[in-house]
Amino acid sequence: MPRSHLSRNVEIISDVRYVQAESPRWDGRDGSLAWIDMATGAFHRGRLENGMVIPGSAVSVGRQIGAPAPLAEPGAGWVVAVDRDIVHVSDEGVVSSLATDIAAPGHYMNDGGADPSGRFWVGSQSMPRAPHCALWSFGPDGVATERLSGVTVSNGLAFDHTGSTLYYIDTLPNRSIEAFDVAADGQLSGRRTICRVDGGNPDGMTIDLEGMLWVAVWDAAEVRRYSPSGVLVQTIELPAKRPTAVALVDRLLVITTASIGLPQPGEADGALLGVEVEIGGTPALPWGGSGR
Repeated sequence: MPRSHLSRNVEIISDVRYVQAESPRWDGRDGSLAWIDMATGAFHRGRLENGMVIPGSAVSVGRQIGAPAPLAEPGAGWVVAVDRDIVHVSDEGVVSSLATDIAAPGHYMNDGGADPSGRFWVGSQSMPRAPHCALWSFGPDGVATERLSGVTVSNGLAFDHTGSTLYYIDTLPNRSIEAFDVAADGQLSGRRTICRVDGGNPDGMTIDLEGMLWVAVWDAAEVRRYSPSGVLVQTIELPAKRPTAVALVDRLLVITTASIGLPQPGEADGALLGVEVEIGGTPALPWGGSGR
């Protein structure tokens, strides 16, 4: 099926440029936006105002940072995957440990997000690249459970609205979107490949209100919208070569990008980008724990 390229107005919506911005999250508690700079170990929060992201707080966690998820209650802070661990970051910027040594030595946490049952899912990666990393769920009770082994670069994940299907990207070596059936206790089964992503490396992913999957494609300067059966529905071309992840803030598709590794970064490389789309999304699902 031929790709559908739409003419869209992609805007730079941040004045700041980041080394490796990742994991944008729409916070349903107050309407704000959160994201990370993986390369600098910083957890950022800001707000959208007149089409721009206005930076707010920035918390340095001091180590390799992966992905955040909000807690359910206003003012309760965030759960964040960091290095081999999971921490709580309060709204005042206090970082406290929730779980340590989840990932193996030499590995570090990467992308993640919560499911409708309140579990926080996060996977690991390592250098050099090899299929010896994993994907975990971190329950509201603070217990981490390995759900998938043999992972190389754990990246985007998204749950359908029922929580019974997990869409997942292990970027290497197959550059594919996969799907799993999710049991009530979080056990995965029925692994299948939805589609291969050509022309770049699939990275962060989100799901819209129609159940379609938006994927940032690193080194392709594109975000793509796929159906749950793997049909490529839309492609949006970007002014940044390395998009890393996406979030839907209602109908605004927010795209984080990276400048890392580019010999001559352009104006948009490392910026946050925004583009209006027809079908919106919902705020980031919360982790069900207390953070204490």
